[in-house]
Amino acid sequence: MNQELDFMFLKYARVWIPDPEEVWKSAELLKDYKAADSVLHLQLEDGKDLEYKLDPKTKNLPHLRNPDILVGENDLTALSYLHEPAVLHNLKVRFIDSKLIYTYCGIVLVAINPYETLPIYGADIINAYSGQNMGDMDPHIFAVAEEAYKQMARDERNQSIIVSGESGAGKTVSAKYAMRYFATVSGSASEANVEEKVLASNPIMEAIGNAKTTRNDNSSRFGKYIEIGFDKRYHIIGANMRTYLLEKSRVVFQADDERNYHIFYQLCAASRFPELKALKLGSANDFHYTKQGRNPAIDGVDDAKEMSTTRQAFTLLGINESYQMGLFQVLAAILHLGNVEVKDRDADSSIIPPNNGHLLTFCELMGVTYQDMSHWLCHKKLKTTSETYIKPVPKLQAINARDALAKHIYAKLFNWIVDHVNKALHTTVKQHSFIGVLDIYGFETFEINSFEQFCINYANEKLQQQFNMHVFKLEQEEYMKEQIPWTLIDFYDNQPCINLIEAKMGVLDLLDEECKMPKGSDDSWAQKLYNTHLKTCALFEKPRMSNKAFIIQHFADKVEYQCEGFLEKNKDTVNEEQIRVLKASKKFDLLVELFQDEEKATSPTGAPTGKRTVLSVKPDKSRQGQASKEHKKTVGLQFRNSLQLLMETLNATTPHYVRCIKPNDYKHAFTFDPKRAVQQLRACGVLETIRISAAGFPSRWTYQEFFSRYRVLMKQKDVLPDKKLTCKNVLEKLVQDPDKYQFGKTKIFFRAGQVAYLEKLRADKLRAACIRIQKTIRCWLARKKYLRMKGAAVTVQRYVRGHQARCLAKFLRRTRAAVVVQKFQRMHVQRSRYRRMQAAALAVQCILRAYMARQRYKALVREHRAVIIQKTVRGWLARQWYKRTLAAVVRLQCCVRRMRARRELKKLKIEARSVEHFKKLNIGMENKIMQLQRRVDEQNKENRLISERLMGLESSHAAEGERLRAELSRLRSAEDDAKSNANRVTTLLEELARLRKELETTRSEKKVIEDWAETYRDEMEQMVAELKEQNGLLKSEKDDLNRLIQEQNLQMTEKMCKAIQEETQQLETDLNEERSRYQNLLTEHLRLEERYDDLKEEITLSMAVPKPGHRRTDSTHSSNESEYTYNSELAESEEGSRGGEDVTRGNLDMSLFLKLQKRVTELEQEKQSLQNELDRREEQFQRARARDDEQHKKARSAELEYESLKRQELESENKKLKHDLGEMRQSLSGSAGATSAAPGSPAYKVLLDQLNASCEELEVRKEEVLILRSQLVSQKEAMQHKDEKQTMTEPVLYVEDVQKMRDAGEITQAYISLKDTNRLLETQLQAQRRSHENEVEVLRGELQSIKEENNRQQQLLAQNLQLPPEARIEASLQHEITRLTNENLEMLNTDDPKKYREYRLNVLRRMIDLMEQLEKQDRTVRKLKKQLKVFAKKIGELEGGQVENVSPGQTVDEPIRPVNIPRREKDFQGMLEYKKEDELKLVKNLILELKPRGVAVNLIPGLPAYILFMCLRHADYVNDDQKVRTLLTSTINSIKKVLKKRGDDFETVSFWLSNTCRFLHCLKQYSGDEQFMKFNTTKQNDHCLSNFDLAEYRQVLSDLAIQIYQQLIKCMENILQPMIVSGMLEHETIQGVSGVKPTGLRKRTSSIADEGTYTLDSILRQLNSFHSIMCQHGTDPELIKQVVKQQFYIIGAVTLNNLLLRKDMCSWSKGMQIRYNVSQLEEWLRDKNLMNCGAKETLEPLIQAAQLLQVKKKTDEDAEAICSMCNALSTAQIVKVLNLYTPVNEFEERVAVTFIRTIQSRLRDRMESPQLLMDTKMIYPVTFPFNPSSLALETIQIPGSLNLTFLTRV
Repeated sequence: MNQELDFMFLKYARVWIPDPEEVWKSAELLKDYKAADSVLHLQLEDGKDLEYKLDPKTKNLPHLRNPDILVGENDLTALSYLHEPAVLHNLKVRFIDSKLIYTYCGIVLVAINPYETLPIYGADIINAYSGQNMGDMDPHIFAVAEEAYKQMARDERNQSIIVSGESGAGKTVSAKYAMRYFATVSGSASEANVEEKVLASNPIMEAIGNAKTTRNDNSSRFGKYIEIGFDKRYHIIGANMRTYLLEKSRVVFQADDERNYHIFYQLCAASRFPELKALKLGSANDFHYTKQGRNPAIDGVDDAKEMSTTRQAFTLLGINESYQMGLFQVLAAILHLGNVEVKDRDADSSIIPPNNGHLLTFCELMGVTYQDMSHWLCHKKLKTTSETYIKPVPKLQAINARDALAKHIYAKLFNWIVDHVNKALHTTVKQHSFIGVLDIYGFETFEINSFEQFCINYANEKLQQQFNMHVFKLEQEEYMKEQIPWTLIDFYDNQPCINLIEAKMGVLDLLDEECKMPKGSDDSWAQKLYNTHLKTCALFEKPRMSNKAFIIQHFADKVEYQCEGFLEKNKDTVNEEQIRVLKASKKFDLLVELFQDEEKATSPTGAPTGKRTVLSVKPDKSRQGQASKEHKKTVGLQFRNSLQLLMETLNATTPHYVRCIKPNDYKHAFTFDPKRAVQQLRACGVLETIRISAAGFPSRWTYQEFFSRYRVLMKQKDVLPDKKLTCKNVLEKLVQDPDKYQFGKTKIFFRAGQVAYLEKLRADKLRAACIRIQKTIRCWLARKKYLRMKGAAVTVQRYVRGHQARCLAKFLRRTRAAVVVQKFQRMHVQRSRYRRMQAAALAVQCILRAYMARQRYKALVREHRAVIIQKTVRGWLARQWYKRTLAAVVRLQCCVRRMRARRELKKLKIEARSVEHFKKLNIGMENKIMQLQRRVDEQNKENRLISERLMGLESSHAAEGERLRAELSRLRSAEDDAKSNANRVTTLLEELARLRKELETTRSEKKVIEDWAETYRDEMEQMVAELKEQNGLLKSEKDDLNRLIQEQNLQMTEKMCKAIQEETQQLETDLNEERSRYQNLLTEHLRLEERYDDLKEEITLSMAVPKPGHRRTDSTHSSNESEYTYNSELAESEEGSRGGEDVTRGNLDMSLFLKLQKRVTELEQEKQSLQNELDRREEQFQRARARDDEQHKKARSAELEYESLKRQELESENKKLKHDLGEMRQSLSGSAGATSAAPGSPAYKVLLDQLNASCEELEVRKEEVLILRSQLVSQKEAMQHKDEKQTMTEPVLYVEDVQKMRDAGEITQAYISLKDTNRLLETQLQAQRRSHENEVEVLRGELQSIKEENNRQQQLLAQNLQLPPEARIEASLQHEITRLTNENLEMLNTDDPKKYREYRLNVLRRMIDLMEQLEKQDRTVRKLKKQLKVFAKKIGELEGGQVENVSPGQTVDEPIRPVNIPRREKDFQGMLEYKKEDELKLVKNLILELKPRGVAVNLIPGLPAYILFMCLRHADYVNDDQKVRTLLTSTINSIKKVLKKRGDDFETVSFWLSNTCRFLHCLKQYSGDEQFMKFNTTKQNDHCLSNFDLAEYRQVLSDLAIQIYQQLIKCMENILQPMIVSGMLEHETIQGVSGVKPTGLRKRTSSIADEGTYTLDSILRQLNSFHSIMCQHGTDPELIKQVVKQQFYIIGAVTLNNLLLRKDMCSWSKGMQIRYNVSQLEEWLRDKNLMNCGAKETLEPLIQAAQLLQVKKKTDEDAEAICSMCNALSTAQIVKVLNLYTPVNEFEERVAVTFIRTIQSRLRDRMESPQLLMDTKMIYPVTFPFNPSSLALETIQIPGSLNLTFLTRV
């Protein structure tokens, strides 16, 4: 025993020991093993002790168990100990614990049937495996398919995928998924749908070739090999199917709990359908061929529904309804044939009873006669050399003949269906390569094994031999590649077994020979086998208890075959006369077709390599004799030939192996039966692969991986710069036996068990290091604890001593306080006693003094009351005397004064009659009247300046009048008072008496009222109290209600806010989804458009059809149509220039070619019809234009006449108004002169000023009318000259270019606009005239009233002059008073007393309105003048262009416009002018041949967009819609061509994305819309487009920008994709954290950063490159944020998807690496100021997955924390990560299955998608926020490097 082995078999080492139930059990050594020991002391996992006895001869020790870190590996060859228990345990752990059904075993993929649908076959999984290396991802059938597809494309070699396994292991499903993978990744889904047909063949083949067995509900009872053909581009173009060894015996016999082929039960289930009524079918229990298994139903399968699926598949593959009914007719006939009853006639003959219903139905369905068929079912024909005999057969032979006929018919039908499936999958395109998928039965052994099992095992022997040779070859190539000394590996060679079966005198040879014997039998054949092989071949044995059986030692196991039935099944004979009867059918064409090629043996596809060999190979029909001979070819010979052909095909391809394992016989999900599993592992060759690998050097490491893993075993001095030399030196020290390893060129090869030995050394070293670290840490923790305890003790002591000191101080303070309290208490007692005594003395003194004071007060009160009584009496007596005396005096005075008053009155009456006296009295009043007149004059003067002063004067006059009237009324009232005073004295006395009585009454009433008021006040106070109480209650209720209302409002507000927020989020989600759907549709449209262009080019190249010429389209066509149907001269020139460079494509599919040719023809016809329609429209337009010109001339002349009449009418009206105004001015002036001193004359001057201003305004209007008239006259002359020139040059212009018509139309439009302008001015003049007439009428009315007032004043003055001077003053005063009174009364009687003021204000307002109208009309006139200048300039340019075509003599006679001569603008207006013929050059130099790198570095960002927009502005400025349309369409299509040509260049795509967005922003910024103009400067607003609305083109450009953005994302994804997995997962950014685990034959990508591998720095550099390029190109910041967000989503999604599909990446250390990498990405976002772009949120699933790898995963609290933490991961992703979690070191623990179940139960209620992987193809919907440019267009300079010298600045 070597040193390493002794070292491994120590105490606690774990081993595997055999067990009859579990096959292998794990046990642990209780003590070390020594070489002399014969017994091992073990302890089982259940704690039971066991003594394991060793074989005394061999001394073979039990198998060692692998370390736990190697358990669950993806590749079984990665295990250090390669043996059967290790393989079985690894498969069990992966299948049961991790729910992984796929495992590599070297080059073999082991697939265990889970009996459960798993979500691991979707399109996302296919995309994840596409393009990946086989060892980089977890094992999967897609990985094998990808490897085959990749090797086919890389090595130019055909591939094969060999899927084997026993019934129910999942072979058919695995083959189906492999074909689905090829159909998806080959990219042919959009062409001929061949892959759909390939997949559609599965339901058909399952219906006619699959049946229920005891082991499988859908067992394939035949083998098939499908060749999937590919063209040079590796797209699927067709397929071909070969079938092997159909189990025909199942048609007539089924064992218990089994069924016949599915198609029979589907027919019976669908028998109620109307179209199947004629088949006369019923339940499956009614037919002998379908009821023998006694269980015709399968749980969960609806045969009627499956029938519909089968019929749909038939239809998809081109088998029409009539053929389908024919197939069903044959199948129904087979069922009826099985029910035909045969009876014995005698011992040697049999008979079918007449009118047998089932036979009648059979004959009716097959179209044969009843007599012939019933006869030949019971008879046979015997031929000799001279005669022919018809011999009856007994019942048993007749039944066998019936069953043989049924089997033969079904086999023919099976072959016919396979032929038609191959025809449907056949293609005429040349096949470049193929991938074959072999779905064939595995090794079978039952209690009774017959001919079928013999053939199956024979085929598996051949396949196993091919498999062994391939594995051996790979091992040899690997050793030779690494230059390792080659030592012959002993492996099992099953060639002797194959020789036993197929060699000369072998089993098959003897069987065929026995079949040729006239009286050959199974017994005689068995005896021949015994005699030939029993003694000569060790692999052949005879059973002890049987002479009718033999045993063959196969590679998998010994199998005992029963000889009974071998000869009959090998012959496969059928009565020729029965076949002849069927061939004679006249009514059933399909039946004749089945048997008409009886002599042929051709392949369905006709290809030599595609020949299919089934049970009966059809002979050639050229010679009848040979045909008869070939018809007797045995089944064994046919099968051997077909197997030989299959092996030749497989040997010519690169094989890939899939071994399907059935985990249990009960079809329970994820249940593992070790016995059944190990049987299949032995049978399918997996263990043989392990044995071959273990015989050599199964463990292989690169030097870098070995150094990284076992660096801990090296010392610092052992590490050399050369890693290879370092590894050699270390290995020589660690492993003493040099035979245990070998050094290759790039790898180190280890024997079995050496990696486990090294892992043990590594684990021991790490364990020792861990112990040292633990020791140090525990020492440090203990010391820290001691120091904390010491510090705590000191602190406690300090606080205790402080507490004691404080207690002492407290005691001393309390003692002193007690003394102080005693002192003050004693003092208080003495003071209280003193105060009581003092209070008693004071109380006695107070009482005495009070008594004395009260006595003195009473005496004073009596004396005072006596004085008051005396005073009152004396006063009353004095008042009585005074009243009597006063009354007497007053009466005397009244008498005297009355007498004097009468004398004075008489005197006054005499004086009043004198005029002079009246004058004296009124001297002051006259002065006042004159002052009032002067004030009125001053007020009239001031009214011309301001109306407020006049109102002040009027109010003062009104106040003075009121004062005078008040004075007069006061005087009159004084007189009346004097008269009434005499009578008032008596009345006052009477009133005084009455008032005294009332006073008494009032006092009594007052007392009553006071009493009532007191009562009322008490009641009211009580009521107020009650009301206050109620009010308090109401207030409290109100507060409660208010609080409830506020709470409800808060709740409602919160609910509403939440609802609004949810609704907003939902709307945003819907908007994003809608935007995403729209952008996806744009992507699909672009893809279809590119596909259409490619097909069009292929058709053009293949048919040499020249492209049609360019025809100008109508300008009214939609911009979208112009985008997608653009076929201009630019496109022709570009396609013509590239026509010579195109390479002829390969042959197209003929049907697709014909469809496209038909479509091209239809498009040509449609184009021709559109061309004819365009020509017809142009002719109609010419005729209509001629008519319009004539009508235009007539209308123009009529309009000019009408305008001249209107002008004359206006002039006459103006003259009349001027005359009237002059007369009014003269009359007013005369009136003013005559009455200069009259009141109101200043108002007349104001009116005159207004009239003068109106006249001046009319003069201005007249001048403007004259100017417009001169412009119209000049334009009329210009139009006439234009018409004359156009008449001369019209034919040439119409032939050369249609554009001139548009210019003429513009002139017409300009003329019409001028007419509209004239009409507008005329309307305004008429309105002004009406307003002036109304004002004149008002002024006339006022003038008339003034005249009347003047006349009346003159009359009054005349009358006053006739009076004497005294009466004249009085009359004038009376008139003035009357006038003022009337005015005051008028103002008082009106609704508004300030009517006069309002009238003045209205006059002023009218003046202001007139001024405003004047200003408005001035602005309108200036605007119209400006437009007129523009139109005149355009007319001048047009005339200037026409002058170039006129002779000099003609130009001399042209009239010169007298006004508005246009001048050339000297300032640059931000426009670029180019000629029509230079458009191609513009697009070529600016778009097609532009180098983005130079533009981005040397010029301003977005320069091409600015140049194109300035050209577009000029086209809009000149109103050229054709130029606008062609420029935009050329730009869009040229950008598309550039992107199609250089779409994989990120810089180019980014450049044109930036320019397209800038062009789109320019169209918005200068569109004239207010929402886009608010950010512009005044100059930029002047540059807005004026003639065209390009909103539709903005939408087209937006769609183009979306397409460019998506292409940018795809380009970026293609660049980042190779870096992501390597940089984010595989590269160790933190060196030494994650160790490299041992790997198997399927090497994964190295995680060590070698040269050429991508790292995280590579990703960051690439992100920096993307960002800098976009910034250089001037991409919008918001768009950059969206691009970065998409970048990070791709990084996160790809990384997470690979993490979910790679078990080796799910570890704690890898989680740390991922989190560090993510932090670096976040740091990059912070550096670029992009943290708010949403990119970080896209990495959240990846961050949570990394956290999930690092958190604790043991307790329920951990499960709760995981559920709350991983909210961005789905349940499937969380469970997948937990299942894949793999410890890298022994110190880590696996996740318990119970913990995963806990997680699943907690996450059961989550509503989420069941999809496992993230969609890496998902693109966030992009938006283009408006970003106006501050760059002024007039400042842009065009560099000479662009070669745009033909552009002219305008």
